[in-house]
Amino acid sequence: MRLSRSLAPLTVAVALVLALPCDAMSYARVDDGKPPAPSFFGASCRTAVHGSHVVAYCHNPYVDTDRVRLHIECARWWDIDTDSAPVDTGPAMTVRLTGRCWKEVRSVWISHQNVH
Repeated sequence: MRLSRSLAPLTVAVALVLALPCDAMSYARVDDGKPPAPSFFGASCRTAVHGSHVVAYCHNPYVDTDRVRLHIECARWWDIDTDSAPVDTGPAMTVRLTGRCWKEVRSVWISHQNVH
């Protein structure tokens, strides 16, 4: 009698696992403890602001082409914010992006897009 009571939870657990659809079991992943593989994409960019002028240099050390754009937010409410035209930065290529505000610059950033 004691043997059947100890097997009851095990029997229920096995029945539940066998009743799971194949989809549910395929999503169960075991973490192997390794960090995810790094993505080798994206030009490294540096920006400089000189008064109302902005210059950015982007260098792409990777194989995939990176389409970069310079975005400038101006400090004055009446000054128009600007976005540069997209520039494709191929492997081992450095590009120069420029822009300006009429007065002070509030912030500058670069956007990246993977070109396949």
